[in-house]
Amino acid sequence: MSGWLQGCTQVPSANCGERPEGASVDLIVLHNISLPPDEFGGPYIEQLFTNTLSPQEHPYFEAIADLEVSAHFLIKRTGEVIQFVPTQSAAWHAGVSLWRGRERCNDFSIGIELEGTDTHLYTNEQYERLGEIIVKCRDAHPEIPRDAIVGHSDIAPGRKTDPGDSFDWQRIQKKLGLDALPRN
Repeated sequence: MSGWLQGCTQVPSANCGERPEGASVDLIVLHNISLPPDEFGGPYIEQLFTNTLSPQEHPYFEAIADLEVSAHFLIKRTGEVIQFVPTQSAAWHAGVSLWRGRERCNDFSIGIELEGTDTHLYTNEQYERLGEIIVKCRDAHPEIPRDAIVGHSDIAPGRKTDPGDSFDWQRIQKKLGLDALPRN
């Protein structure tokens, strides 16, 4: 298994690492991101995840240009999916995190970024593609329970709020045929 999913644009990021020996992938974490904040459609998220973001492009970028972060996937507002890290590797998306007594969620999770904010509604195309990516991730990693899909806010409460109040959890539950999704 290569960990690169078909149907995604592949843009490798160096901001990843090996998972600990014996670690299984059994959690999916949903995030949101917009760069600059509250703006959509530019190349800046991809540049951030590939360490090519120029601090001169926007005043906000001065504070984040040196961050070494990534996610496995980014789902743009158009529905385009970019994969930055193979699913068998650990992307650097969760930071300090805890899920059901387990720290370092990067070690056992897949990170999916939605281009958006806590307050902007996500697009129909994003929900469609998110459902497809979740199914493909579970096919590639059958150890992921059907309902092990959480927000960044669930694994880093008080520190993170994404995917935010604008994310329709019931919509994705229905799309995946689930009664409910767990919350920490």
